Amino acid sequence: MTKAIITCALNGVLTDPKEHPVPVTPAEMAAAARRAHDAGAAIVHIHYREQTTGRAPSWDPAVATAIVDAIRAACPRIIINSTSGVIGPDVSGPLACLRAVLPEIAAANAGTLNYLKAKKDGTWAWPPMVFDNPVEKLARYLEVIDAIGAVPELECFDVGIVRSVRLYCDVGMLKRTPQYNFVMGVASGMPADVDLLPLLLRYIVPGSPWQATCIGRAEIWSVHRRAAELGGHLRSGLEDTFYLPGGGRATDNASAVEALARIAVEVGRDVASAAEAREMLGLSSRS
Repeated sequence: MTKAIITCALNGVLTDPKEHPVPVTPAEMAAAARRAHDAGAAIVHIHYREQTTGRAPSWDPAVATAIVDAIRAACPRIIINSTSGVIGPDVSGPLACLRAVLPEIAAANAGTLNYLKAKKDGTWAWPPMVFDNPVEKLARYLEVIDAIGAVPELECFDVGIVRSVRLYCDVGMLKRTPQYNFVMGVASGMPADVDLLPLLLRYIVPGSPWQATCIGRAEIWSVHRRAAELGGHLRSGLEDTFYLPGGGRATDNASAVEALARIAVEVGRDVASAAEAREMLGLSSRS
């Protein structure tokens, strides 16, 4: 099998940095990216946070530029995968950030999802919301992603969204072979289920690179192993989980990357360097 490309999802969108060890500032993001790279990550997936409390997302291009510049200075070879997801029709902020930082990969949510979670007491964990990603909104992202020379990573939260990616290819919205990210473990989306992965592969464009984002606790690591066995690439980090195989807490992003690297080796795959990942994914260098 091909070498496994490891992506580290450094921080996510809303996790409270006072409660969990997620990086927020440019210096923290750069240090976390460097440790993740040294542990085996070729790619870092990053979210931008406002710099006062670190709790809310920021779509200020100056904040995004400071974070990406710091990461590239600390770790010149690493590949930047930038978020673009936002609720609502106003995508001016995400598009401005993409144009400012010129990531090699840009994540684009490929379909709409009722984003839900219930608590044990029978109440909603948060007010039910629609993570809206209609075709017109995705098309605007893809136009800019193509214009800046980045590769779109299609975030797929459900089986129908996976199937939609082929339709985007059919109508010309995607200009190149799609890169899939199966997001598994959201309560109202695809479960993190080892038996689901082989079924999903029936519905992707043949030859497309893919990975699984697994959200949950210790149970997700069997899904990572199955993804590695099936030839997928690997992603984890504090955006996705605070738990390691066996149930222990992840102290930082690098510990999750180390766990992924061990899984890759155990199933007979080498871990790709950033330079190898660039070649495998057809990426240009931004450093």
